[in-house]
Amino acid sequence: MKLTLREGLLFVPLTVAYQGHSLCISDIVVDTGSASTLLSADYLASIGVVPEPYDVLYTVRGVGGTEVVFSRSLDQVQVGRCTLRDFAVEVGSVEYGFNINGILGTDFLLQAQAVIDLQTLQLVFHA
Repeated sequence: MKLTLREGLLFVPLTVAYQGHSLCISDIVVDTGSASTLLSADYLASIGVVPEPYDVLYTVRGVGGTEVVFSRSLDQVQVGRCTLRDFAVEVGSVEYGFNINGILGTDFLLQAQAVIDLQTLQLVFHA
């Protein structure tokens, strides 16, 4: 899958599915420095991913600051031809001062056996 390089960051689109609904989300940063995948609450709410009374809210910290998130297992997360089923993501505001809609973290990249080819700007999957 072709990576887009913008402002020194690598971006991909991804598609998620949850309870019979699907959604394509653009402007997802590929971030090997993030342990987990984090997606925009605003986008996911449109397919029914909203906080439930039993959800535990917790704070995550990173270079962009801190953020309160909840976790949700999605039916599938697809990047290019790679689809992971029953994949848990963190859901939060994703407001870091520049236009991104989420972070594709190391959790996805490891499970998908991804290789980031910086010479050709390709994300290759071996899973």
